[in-house]
Amino acid sequence: MELDGAIGDNDDSEEAADLFHVIGSQLRLLRERSGLTQRELGDRLGYSEDLIRSLERGRRTPQPEFLDAADDLLAAGGLLRAAKEQVARAKARARVKHPAWFTDYAKLERRAVELHDFSTLALPGLLQTEEHARAVFASRQPLLPEEVVEQRVLARLERQEILTCWPPPLATFTIEESVLRRPIGGRDVHCPQLEQLIKFAGLRSVELQVMPTHVEEHPSLGGPFILLTPRGRAQVGYLEIQNTSKLVTDLEEVRMLSARYGSIRGQALSPRKSLTLIEKILGEQ
Repeated sequence: MELDGAIGDNDDSEEAADLFHVIGSQLRLLRERSGLTQRELGDRLGYSEDLIRSLERGRRTPQPEFLDAADDLLAAGGLLRAAKEQVARAKARARVKHPAWFTDYAKLERRAVELHDFSTLALPGLLQTEEHARAVFASRQPLLPEEVVEQRVLARLERQEILTCWPPPLATFTIEESVLRRPIGGRDVHCPQLEQLIKFAGLRSVELQVMPTHVEEHPSLGGPFILLTPRGRAQVGYLEIQNTSKLVTDLEEVRMLSARYGSIRGQALSPRKSLTLIEKILGEQ
């Protein structure tokens, strides 16, 4: 399920964005001075090339542990490490706003200890690459201004941090095969997106399954949904279509969604077979 997020037009958000761009420029200069490519730096630090690229463009929030490791590896003499306090202050001041229909869910997602997503129309926003997300937002009708597209891409990437923070939520994603075969953004965007799915599937806290198209029927032909358990609260359901959403809190309705999701996972391919299918689709591109 594709979930939206937008950055509000305010001075605090702009200040944070400017800071992240400055840090990104410093990171790029230090990397180039060391003679490393983005891939090589990512490999040495244990991060993806996509993440390094996004950080250098100022489109991801540099985490404290990354700044420490990069400072040591690139012999920055404390330049990157010193930015940790500024980043923390900027994040605290920045007020990230979402559309009214998304706000309640976004607040709960940040506190998730469990998240289960059944996607039938689009890839989950939490799994999208930067370029895939940009292609999605750029294709919206009515058209979004370029600055809004970039703000929403940044917000979506920020949301993905819950999958790599510690401790991460237990996250399962069950995705219709047809979603994986739609080349959003063209081959140059689609192939890295499939590669990212493979990487996410390798995380210990993530289980990714595919509902193959040869399955004649399953319990949720009515559409996508999410089950979310926030820390210290009962599980809720979330439904979304055409910028309209519903947060399901009724215990009986949530129970039915949970039972439905269990049945869906039982009919989907196993995580191992799902990974094999994704690799097969990637090889066909």
